[in-house]
Amino acid sequence: MHSPRIQPMQPPYAADVQAAFERVMPPGVPPLKLFRSMAHNPRVLQRLIAGGLLDRGSISLRERELLILRTSAICGAEYEWGVHVAAFNGQAGFSPEQIADTCTVTPNAMLWSPAEQALLALADSLHGSSNVDDGLWQRLSAQFREDQLIECLLLVGFYHSVSFVVNGLRVEHEADAPRFPG
Repeated sequence: MHSPRIQPMQPPYAADVQAAFERVMPPGVPPLKLFRSMAHNPRVLQRLIAGGLLDRGSISLRERELLILRTSAICGAEYEWGVHVAAFNGQAGFSPEQIADTCTVTPNAMLWSPAEQALLALADSLHGSSNVDDGLWQRLSAQFREDQLIECLLLVGFYHSVSFVVNGLRVEHEADAPRFPG
């Protein structure tokens, strides 16, 4: 186990940092270690929070979380994967088998709807080649509108960036977040 490269800030926080935490964290919930680590650069923390896509978007919460879980898993970002399982699976409604399947080399198509299979393939394709071939685009277009496709592409890219940060900083695991299976 590696030690964090940058220790998360401890309270009290500067007013602008506290305000950023309050925008992104539920009332009474302490800020995540990722946010406390990034608070060493308040400008970047503000931009990360402003660029986040955890609001009500054009795709369902379940679809959003599937893209985030798959992207985090294939990037080896156990911290981010675990935070999202802990924070959002109650609303997303994935089964334990589906949660584990987001971490497999080849997802089990039997566990997913056609739209979800296309989203998993999108995350894999962007991760592997930074592109989407015409066949996959047709599959996606049959399931999602143009505005939704744009959001899906950006989600995968955004969570690649988040994965790079948590892996590069070696952000310490949150106590209540699960680990990758097996």
